[in-house]
Amino acid sequence: MKAVSVREARARFRALLNMVASGEEIAILRRGKQTARLVPPARTSHRLPDLTAFRRTIRLKGTPMSTSVIEGRREARY
Repeated sequence: MKAVSVREARARFRALLNMVASGEEIAILRRGKQTARLVPPARTSHRLPDLTAFRRTIRLKGTPMSTSVIEGRREARY
């Protein structure tokens, strides 16, 4: 982990962010004591759950919506 002073962090903030984005941790020191750390974000996946099994349980009743729309348009014409 790299340690930098507050003054250096202010002067090189963009470069420090690039280092953090590449996976490095950086400690920011004030008067020789660590006051903050820059760390990369946690790698979490925000994927939706697999709904394939749930979709198989859904049973539709009646005519398909496309058929209902086509019939409604035909009736509206005459």
